[in-house]
Amino acid sequence: MKAYLTQKGYQVLLATDGQVALDYFKQDEVDACILDIMMPTKDGFAVAKEIRRFDKKVPIIFLSAKTLEADKLKGFEIGCDDYITKPFSMEELIARLNATLRRTFDDNKPENNIFNIGNYTFDYNRQLLTINGEDQKLTAKECELLKMYCVNFNQLVERVTTLQKIWKDDSYFAARSMDVYITKIRKYLSKDPDIQLVNMHGIGFKLTSLTLPKK
Repeated sequence: MKAYLTQKGYQVLLATDGQVALDYFKQDEVDACILDIMMPTKDGFAVAKEIRRFDKKVPIIFLSAKTLEADKLKGFEIGCDDYITKPFSMEELIARLNATLRRTFDDNKPENNIFNIGNYTFDYNRQLLTINGEDQKLTAKECELLKMYCVNFNQLVERVTTLQKIWKDDSYFAARSMDVYITKIRKYLSKDPDIQLVNMHGIGFKLTSLTLPKK
């Protein structure tokens, strides 16, 4: 895989175990992490948790023979951006890696990306959700999801629309991953009881306020 990625123009750091992977991450500027789960010293889940402590934005892709739903959901709960099971094609890996990098490092974001949500301030560009001076750092995918609901505030956003735009996939596992992120965002917004992310009868979600917006 290193040889193939290098041939395609990527600069690759190959780590032989989880601890080496963390050492590389801390020492070098890394644009994306592709992690196996069953690695010596530290497994992929442990490595991903450590990476997320240092960096909420860098893309993490799990590439694993572990195909159980519980493993995939655990990966997304930790904060991975994609989960690819073995066997896989190199073309698929390249396509998913490029899509993840485009979502994460898109330089063509609109200038006005600050949203007022009840008592919260959501700064999309800085990936921060703030209330009463307390900041919650968000991952890239959390930001994309919350922004979609902010742009469509008080309007129903269908699940399939969200999945196709943010996950580029409307499969069962993408849908379960989305549910994990919805739960996280609801937890982040729980400090203002007037703000609700409502499930609209399984069709989609609507971000709304129980009180009239402030003028």
